[in-house]
Amino acid sequence: MEQARSHRHAPDGLILAIACVAQFMVVLDVSIVNVALPTIQSDLGFSYSGIQWVLNAYVLAFAGFLLLGGRAADFFGRRLVYLTGISLFTIASVAAGFATTETQLIVARAVQGLGGAILSPATLTIIVTTFAGPRLAKAIGAWSAVAGAGGAAGTLLGGMLTGWLSWRWIFFINLPIGLGVGIVAVLFLQELRTQTGASKLDLVGSFLITSSLTAMVYGVVNVSVVDHGVERGWGSSLVLGWIGAGLVLLAGFIVWELKVATRPLVPFRIFRHRSLTGADAVMVLIGGAFFAMWYFLTFYLQGVLYFSALRAGFAFVPMALAIVLGAQISSRLIHHHGVRNLVLVGTVLATLGFVALSRISEVSSYFPDVIGPGALCAFAMGILFTPLAMAATAGVDRSESGLASGILNTSRQVGGSLGLAILATLAASATAAWAGANRGAMTTASGQAHAATVGYDRAFLVSAAITAAAFVAAFLIPATTRENHVAGAPPVPVIPE
Repeated sequence: MEQARSHRHAPDGLILAIACVAQFMVVLDVSIVNVALPTIQSDLGFSYSGIQWVLNAYVLAFAGFLLLGGRAADFFGRRLVYLTGISLFTIASVAAGFATTETQLIVARAVQGLGGAILSPATLTIIVTTFAGPRLAKAIGAWSAVAGAGGAAGTLLGGMLTGWLSWRWIFFINLPIGLGVGIVAVLFLQELRTQTGASKLDLVGSFLITSSLTAMVYGVVNVSVVDHGVERGWGSSLVLGWIGAGLVLLAGFIVWELKVATRPLVPFRIFRHRSLTGADAVMVLIGGAFFAMWYFLTFYLQGVLYFSALRAGFAFVPMALAIVLGAQISSRLIHHHGVRNLVLVGTVLATLGFVALSRISEVSSYFPDVIGPGALCAFAMGILFTPLAMAATAGVDRSESGLASGILNTSRQVGGSLGLAILATLAASATAAWAGANRGAMTTASGQAHAATVGYDRAFLVSAAITAAAFVAAFLIPATTRENHVAGAPPVPVIPE
């Protein structure tokens, strides 16, 4: 085993910051674009259906390549993969900021998503291979806090940068951050691989699962696309065709991994760990509910309560703080109360929050009608992310820590995409049904606001049902002792480069 060339001694706090700042950037870029979309549409001439591809291009690439990015960290080393991801993400951000056409911006966003898919699993791998025991729980708590807060902070920063400077700065802001953490990583992050040099990356499996996820997410994001004045919907031949192609590719991936691949991308024995399987099941469900919460609250605040984009951004600040508070409390309780108990508490709190949100109306006020249940949901999100990250990596060999984190991130992203598409469809149908039955009321602003709120209420109520299902799924996670589930087994030796 060959020793690495020497790096400067790095305190644990600095290594944690390297991981957390990069993860914050990746999550931030999912939401920071939202409030800038009308301005981007006007400046670059996007059509109504075309503008959503500024979001979709990022989501497609991010979801499609997450598993490959997670496995790459195991095979090629956490430092190399981290630097590759942060470089690609930063360069693509600058390209997006300078884009002058629709095509340039969409391509840049897709490359951003690819960079994020490489970078995000590497950040959790860095934490898992650096910390252990109670320190690992606290480190994952910090990682979870910034990951959760990134979604809320994106709306605020997007409003500020678009309102005070230009929409282009929502992308340019990544340049100084990316350069800063990249330089620190070059100087202080030691290379570690968890797979031997004889191991080979399963390229066929990588192609099959990436193509499968990309096809299915592409189909889902087309559900709400308006084509010749008509929303495509779930019965559209385009939607069904892409989802069907994704399922066929997924079946091919399973057969390849189980029957053909000598060194599979995803060794299915990893799912024998009930902790990992349970964490992924819960993450798929809550991912959809929480993605939808930010989406519908953004439209409710601006379209019903008539908040400006900047004011709406500030309205999410308490929710971002609630996420941080929940993550910090969770990281301190997990060592004494175990993973599953915290997941159960988090899903119950989320369900109560969504039930309360489903009662908002066009005459509700931000305080307490929105911020109360919204902060409760956000606090629940903070409570949940730390134990789920712990559950996904506890009991899994450190040699497969990148794979485990990639699977967990994929669960969140795919669950979020599917959940948002389903909930948006249900909300739209509820709004259309009320509008059709009350055509006279739709001639007034209050009637239109009520119709929109009927749809949002439907989405929040179904979200409550989804988080209740996540409560049931949490019982898949074993009720283990503190030592077995939090401290974990002794670390598997990693290979310094």
